[in-house]
Amino acid sequence: MSSSSAITRVLYDASKRTLAVTFTSGKKYIYEDVPPDVATEFQTAPSQGAYFNWRIRDQYTYREL
Repeated sequence: MSSSSAITRVLYDASKRTLAVTFTSGKKYIYEDVPPDVATEFQTAPSQGAYFNWRIRDQYTYREL
């Protein structure tokens, strides 16, 4: 996983197509129906924060844990 100043942890559950993201603030969110290719690109992006803002934030239904 790439490092990020905003994101501390990313977990993807391929069977449920859910992406769990933990931010440095301590907040945790689950994003629903995320395709596997998007999750892989996110996990390997040179800047996870930039990728998150571009391809995930405001694109998928989410809930805070």
